[in-house]
Amino acid sequence: MRVTLREVAEQAGVSMMTVSNVMNGNRARVSPSTIEKVQRIADELGYVPSASARSLATKASRLVGLLVPAADEDSLMISPHTMAIVGLIERELRKYGYHLLLRGVAHPDEVAEALRSWSLDGAILLGFLDEEVGKLTKKTIGAVHVVAIDSYSANRLTTGTRSDDFAGARLAARHLLDLGHRRILFAGPAFSGVGVVHERFEGFGQAFADAGIPHPDLVETVNTTYAEGHELGLVLRERHNLTAVFATADILAVGIVHGLTEAGARVPEDVSVVGFDDLDLCNYVTPKLTTVAQDIARKASTAVSILMDSIEKGERPKKPVTIDVSLVERESTAPVRT
Repeated sequence: MRVTLREVAEQAGVSMMTVSNVMNGNRARVSPSTIEKVQRIADELGYVPSASARSLATKASRLVGLLVPAADEDSLMISPHTMAIVGLIERELRKYGYHLLLRGVAHPDEVAEALRSWSLDGAILLGFLDEEVGKLTKKTIGAVHVVAIDSYSANRLTTGTRSDDFAGARLAARHLLDLGHRRILFAGPAFSGVGVVHERFEGFGQAFADAGIPHPDLVETVNTTYAEGHELGLVLRERHNLTAVFATADILAVGIVHGLTEAGARVPEDVSVVGFDDLDLCNYVTPKLTTVAQDIARKASTAVSILMDSIEKGERPKKPVTIDVSLVERESTAPVRT
């Protein structure tokens, strides 16, 4: 049976209000000896404060919502990259004594609804388009502190963190150019204006400009899934005269590798492939995938740190925190065949 606050108060010989104040950290008017006595008896009895009661007492829910896009009413867009970040964010929040609520949002308008309807201290947005993030206002957000991951929106209400997407794509293209490749295809989701994919496309093109090499203008628009990558890989060499591919995500790159292989191409002897993320799966596929490594753990911890500073101190960075990236060379790239 659950131990009650009343039982702790009776054992300690103090009022229920005193026990409540000790348990909820409101200890300014409680003597050190009473605090020690109440805490000791609570521990002996195995008393666990009610989360809802604590929320009422402290006027804080200790809840953080993690909002991610949902493909439809029944499905979340949980890519391997997103799954990795979700787990890391939950771990970081536990360190601060906060709990995570995961919510899929099928339509952009539901972001504001979710922020208003939950009793949240803060929220993290992951995977939303910049135009969706940019529409959030103080009225729609209310008192909820919001951080955005991988956003290039100028909305100051959602300052967050992101990887250096431009530099990462430039590293990938430069690696392939150094191997002698010139017919390099860019594969990724449709984009316009600012955003993650746009930055990666610009960084990809900058590598050609840096080397004084004409841009091949080889682009395939494809969603970030294994299935679409596989389908593209099956027809790539029929559509294009290419020797290498840069995919904007590892899961997409792996699909392309498998499609190319099934179509009779050898990776990397015939076509080199580079991904982006450096997920664990890069080491589990054949050939092992060369990729741009994001520091996903640091991105998650930085997002949570920014949110905690906002909630507990009222402090926010003036601009997004950019996380450095690096290139990890494995088996899926090789010098171009002459």
